[in-house]
Amino acid sequence: MATTIKPLHDRVIIRRIDEASDKTAGGLFIPDTAKEKPQEGEVIAVGEGKYKEDGTRQTLDVKAGDRVLFGKYSGSEIKIDNEELLMMREDEILGIIERAGANAS
Repeated sequence: MATTIKPLHDRVIIRRIDEASDKTAGGLFIPDTAKEKPQEGEVIAVGEGKYKEDGTRQTLDVKAGDRVLFGKYSGSEIKIDNEELLMMREDEILGIIERAGANAS
């Protein structure tokens, strides 16, 4: 049975995207313990935003499906259904990554 989680307030859940190769340019294999964790991820779920002083909610700038860049030591690692995810506040996200498509000029 799959578990669903909804972050509260201005928190987001991110799945790391690992595009790095297990080999160096010289052909040496890099063990998992020596690899740096990626600082890029996909937003899985977002909270509804935090309350402002006037009682209204401030909506988040990120949404589920966005690719984001975050700091090396940002967030808290959580494990749900044997999948390692990150939970962090929106202000820990450095930016949203938008890549041009192959057909774009």
